[in-house]
Amino acid sequence: MFHTSKNGLPLNKAVLVLNMNYAPLMICTAKRAICLKYLEKVDIVETYQEEVHSPSVTEKLPSIVKLKDFVHYNSMDVVLSRKNIMLRDKHTCQYCGFKSSSLTIDHIIPRERGGLDHWDNLVAACQNCNIKKGNRSPEEINMSLIRLPRKPNRIHYFQQFINHDQAAWRPYLFLESF
Repeated sequence: MFHTSKNGLPLNKAVLVLNMNYAPLMICTAKRAICLKYLEKVDIVETYQEEVHSPSVTEKLPSIVKLKDFVHYNSMDVVLSRKNIMLRDKHTCQYCGFKSSSLTIDHIIPRERGGLDHWDNLVAACQNCNIKKGNRSPEEINMSLIRLPRKPNRIHYFQQFINHDQAAWRPYLFLESF
């Protein structure tokens, strides 16, 4: 069993999983990626600087892995869920800009007025703005959205995971050329 490195970094660090044709497929943990490597299901394409240790092996944490077999999965959809709305809106109230991990979900067009549970009708909102807006449209209460909501695709979803540690991911997520 692998243990974290001396600096205590966990094995749950994000790893980009590429299909056999290098198309981005999903994100998993470093622990899962190491298991897939030992099951000979993936090749490691890029690694982080951090290492993990077992009694007999030391290796760098994977950052990007590529499947050895092609997986037929064409959907670019991201599941509509509270978590994914919060990720899309970066945990920021779309009315006032307040950032928090404890926001609510607001229907721009209220359900009672025919508003549906769709990507373009749901936004993150702080409790104050959600209460102020109530059962009205933003126009009726003279509130405006910071950013119009739209349905993300998987590439946009993956791009949110990129920080300084994931610079190697950028070409695979169409953020720069190889």
